[in-house]
Amino acid sequence: MSSQDIAQLFTKHLSLGNHATSDYFTLIKKLVALKNSAPPDSADFKQARDAIARIYALVADEIQTNTNPPTQQVSFGTSGWRGIIGKDLSLHSVGQVTQAIVTMYRELDQDASLAPALGVRSFSETQQRGAVLGFDNRFGGNLLAQRVIEVLTSNGIIVHYAQEATTGTLSAAVLITQAAFSINLTPSHNPLEYAGFKFNAADAGPAASEVTNRITDKARQLITGGKLQPLTPDTTLVRQCDALACWQELVARGTSQHGLDYPGIMTAFHAASDCVVVVDCVHGASRVHMRSLFGDQPSERLILLRDQADPTFGGVAPEPSSQNMQQVLATLRQRPEPLKLGVIIDPDADRIRFTDGAIEMDMNLFGAMAFHYLHEKKGRHGLVAKTVATSNFANAIAKGLQEEIFEPRVGFKEFKPVIGKALVYFEESDGISVIGHTPEKDAYIGLLLALDMMLTLKMNLGVYLNEIQAEYGYYYPGKGGVEVSQQGKALLDTLAGLEKYAVGAVLAIAGQAKKITEVITIDGRKMILEDNSWLMIRPSGTEPKVRFYVEARSESGKDALFAAARAMLAEIGLL
Repeated sequence: MSSQDIAQLFTKHLSLGNHATSDYFTLIKKLVALKNSAPPDSADFKQARDAIARIYALVADEIQTNTNPPTQQVSFGTSGWRGIIGKDLSLHSVGQVTQAIVTMYRELDQDASLAPALGVRSFSETQQRGAVLGFDNRFGGNLLAQRVIEVLTSNGIIVHYAQEATTGTLSAAVLITQAAFSINLTPSHNPLEYAGFKFNAADAGPAASEVTNRITDKARQLITGGKLQPLTPDTTLVRQCDALACWQELVARGTSQHGLDYPGIMTAFHAASDCVVVVDCVHGASRVHMRSLFGDQPSERLILLRDQADPTFGGVAPEPSSQNMQQVLATLRQRPEPLKLGVIIDPDADRIRFTDGAIEMDMNLFGAMAFHYLHEKKGRHGLVAKTVATSNFANAIAKGLQEEIFEPRVGFKEFKPVIGKALVYFEESDGISVIGHTPEKDAYIGLLLALDMMLTLKMNLGVYLNEIQAEYGYYYPGKGGVEVSQQGKALLDTLAGLEKYAVGAVLAIAGQAKKITEVITIDGRKMILEDNSWLMIRPSGTEPKVRFYVEARSESGKDALFAAARAMLAEIGLL
């Protein structure tokens, strides 16, 4: 690589003086790849690093100066609004969306219909209780946060400002400060070019659809109008907020319910010379808390990976995947301690995946283990909550323990009816929380729970998993999907052709006839077979895709279920 090569990339992807036609993030990704291929102290490495900084300076200018409407319409889905940094989320658009939220609260004084969902009764109550505000490690998060502060304080709303923080700690901060709502500037596990805007109401959980629909509608109206009201920020309304301290206080308050003695767990860890913990932060917001989470005590048995600030995530997709887990596995293999715990956490720390160095446990497995642990080892009694696309391993355990199961559609907000009742609520996409904690998914509570399991049972998680599987059965979940040519109502109409696969119908699975014994239709179509294997087909809510979720009773059986799902789509004309 030479300076000439970089200049050619600039020429290809940049339109100097025109943000709209410049493809900044394709260029950044190519520069990151060049940087990664060069020795760290080489001239090539430094050239690529400096070039990345130059492009981010242009992105910063776009964030601050772009007053065009977002390239994609504002839409609040299951986890908020997401879009491209600068082109979708700019100071202007984020200001308009924040103003839409303010308008929604102002209207409480004339129309109280949303008061139960929001958890406040008036605009004056909203002003006094205030809003918790934070962001993850995405580029420009601090710039966008300042615009949010300007809009909120211009409207007399107190801001509890946490700066860079995680989804779980910001949720805890809402409960501890008794704030009216929170704004969390994060797109969760999306790639480096994305920013996001999460809104939680006073219950600190993902907002109900009636709320996010109202925000979407009002934001679109403001964007169509094109203007922001004049801002008169009041810095006296800004309060600094230690989100991790709020999280720690919330865990202490909830100990009687979930049984997790946070100080005791940390004392046990630092005293246990036979265990090691490896945490891969993947450059996300968890890196700002992790040592404090472990008590700020130096320990060579707490190993942090990718804990440096890097909005490019080193060029990887920042999600808790098997591929990204490899550094954790390699590190654990080199350690002499017999008790090993490794985790990988996404940028806003609402997702986490586990390993003991030998077995990887996604939330399909760990969520079920957590339920069993709280019930059988901590002596807690209550139901288990899991989304319909999640493994039936937890169902088998609940049945054996004679406890109920709550199984809603995909989305953490769907757990609202059982918050405070379910011991554990989790989803297959690596999100979890527990009774007595936040109604928002939180990687930190998952980490604390896993550490307590290992230290209390004096065994690795994989050994505990094998014990539970030996009693309740083996389940092998998987997921995939295909792109299709239809979307929206047209796709739903075509998928209605799957209704012929009803109870009693027979499917050919790897040459064997298997009867459908149950069909669940709350979110797509989940068909459970006579051996308790199942396949589920549901449309994506945002893309022309159909997603598959399957669960076999053997590792090799997953492929046959995927093949059956594809055959069904072919039969109704989608493939």
